[in-house]
Amino acid sequence: SKAPGEALSWEDLVRMRYTWAAAMETLRMVPPVFSMMRKTVADVEYGGYLIPEGWQVIHAANMTQWDPAIFPEPGRFDPARFENPSGVPPFAFVPFGGGARVCPGNEFARVETLVAVHHIVTRFRWRLAASCDGSFSRYPMPYSSQGLLIDIEPIQK
Repeated sequence: SKAPGEALSWEDLVRMRYTWAAAMETLRMVPPVFSMMRKTVADVEYGGYLIPEGWQVIHAANMTQWDPAIFPEPGRFDPARFENPSGVPPFAFVPFGGGARVCPGNEFARVETLVAVHHIVTRFRWRLAASCDGSFSRYPMPYSSQGLLIDIEPIQK
C-alpha cells in the first residue's frame, strides 16, 4: 500500500506477517546452516546408546525441520505453519540457533528480509526461466542444480 519511493515504516514491517511466515518456511525447507556442533555436558542415553560427557554431537538442522512428526508433509511449501509460531515445538526450528546461543543478528535478518521482499515484489516481475526445472542438490548446502535461472523485468510506473 506504499506509494512509489515511499519508505517502509516499522509498523509496515510488523504487518508483513505472511511474508515473514513465507521466509520462515523457506528457512525450514532450506536451512542456512547445515549443522551445529555441541559438547555433551553430562552422559546422555539416546536410542539405546550412551553418549559420554564431553563428546561432540552434531545436529543436522534439516533432519529436525523435515521431520514429518513435527512438520507434516515436510516437502510441501506451506507458510501457514508459521502463522502461529507458538505452535512450533521448542528447538524444532532453529535457523538462527536457539536458547543462549541464538544469533544476535536474527532481528536484523528479519528486517532485511522483509524490506528486500517488499522491493522485489513491488518493483519487479519475476518468474522461473522456461528452461529451469527447479531441481536442487545438496553438497552439503542446498543449491540450484542449474543455477538460479529467473527472468526479471522492472515494473514500469
